[in-house]
Amino acid sequence: MGREHWKKIWVGSAGNMVEWFDWFVYASFATYFAGAFFPEGNDTAKLMNTAGIFAVGFFMRPVGGWLLGRVGDRRGRKAALTLTVTLMSASAVLIAVAPTYGVAGYGGAAVLLIARLLQGLSVGGEYAASATYLTEASAPGRRGLASSFQYVSMTVGQILGLGLQIVLQRTMSDEALHSWGWRIPFIIGALGAAVVFYLRRNMLETEVYEEVDAAAGGTPAAEKGTIRALLVHKREAFLVIALTTGGTVAYYTYTTYLTKYLSNSAGLPKETATLVSFCALIVFAAIQPLAGALSDRIGRRPLLITFALGSTFLTVPIMTLLRHAGSFWPAFGLSLLALLVITGYTSINACVKAELFPTGVRALGVALPYAIANALFGGTAEYVALWFKRSGAESGYYWYVAGCAAVSLIVYLTMRETRDIDLKTVGTGRTVPGPRDGGETGVEKVTAG
Repeated sequence: MGREHWKKIWVGSAGNMVEWFDWFVYASFATYFAGAFFPEGNDTAKLMNTAGIFAVGFFMRPVGGWLLGRVGDRRGRKAALTLTVTLMSASAVLIAVAPTYGVAGYGGAAVLLIARLLQGLSVGGEYAASATYLTEASAPGRRGLASSFQYVSMTVGQILGLGLQIVLQRTMSDEALHSWGWRIPFIIGALGAAVVFYLRRNMLETEVYEEVDAAAGGTPAAEKGTIRALLVHKREAFLVIALTTGGTVAYYTYTTYLTKYLSNSAGLPKETATLVSFCALIVFAAIQPLAGALSDRIGRRPLLITFALGSTFLTVPIMTLLRHAGSFWPAFGLSLLALLVITGYTSINACVKAELFPTGVRALGVALPYAIANALFGGTAEYVALWFKRSGAESGYYWYVAGCAAVSLIVYLTMRETRDIDLKTVGTGRTVPGPRDGGETGVEKVTAG
């Protein structure tokens, strides 16, 4: 890829990193601030309260997906990406200054809830705008590689959050962290968002978006980013929901929930649990581009199928063994194995979804169905896990994750390959040459279904 392509990918990824830093530090620092917003009681109950607010943020994602997906299709990817980081900055500031239960009673929890709603609105649009931008900004035959940086940036955001947590754990007392230290990452997130806002205001729009020609069979200008236009591609919309189900549950299980699981269920010290996640995620981020590049050569379906098979049959044994890991190295090895399995989904799901829709409805087509799937499955994953634990049947959650992966496996086995689809003509019904990696040229039918 040329320098201009890499510049676009860097700017898109940098913003995504800050967005997900803010999103994930809520989850990773929840064990420290759960008691600040709720009265004294059972520790698991406090975590369920904060996890419930975490899940509520996901239910704003469909709204954000619709609103910001519409902006992305009608005003451009740049406009949507700039708006999402503005909303995320505001939510980080709110959490940083939210009053505790001792000061304002449940007023602090209300501020926390509003902040999470804003975060949900922002991330609901960020995923699609970022996925669309990274896919469209890439060179032909390199979309898998380029779009893999979405999960690289998402994971780096979490790594930075966990890294900051490790530093704070080693430089501050446990009492100070529970009292006020947990506010530090949200202040840093707000400052980072301000920097990215500047970067995104000066970013370049994608050529695919600028050059799309409605008269040549694309989405008419008046229909861009509308539900009516999306319904023309309802098969693809349902496909996005189905192929996301297993991936999002597995991803949030082994990233945002993993630290709590190792601490709350496996009995590891918080510091050790955090270090396990931190080290495993570094390796996870590093292998995303490798898997994305592999999909450019062999196709998207083989990676998706490998993920679904692994998650369906390995989740129960991995989670069971993790619960009895006992120390850093066994926990690290098992966590890394789980993350290697889900790489088949995370490295390419952004481009797969973007490749399903025409340019005039691509951002909305990715955003709304994906946000719905995340609201139903990704956002509730942690809460469901804690519910099973509180009910005394924690292993039931392992089977739930495996079942969701099995559903997606059926979809992956029946869906069409999207690697060689031309982004400028997908959904138009026209037959066009399809550039492939290595200089091959094929002829492909680029219909919506």
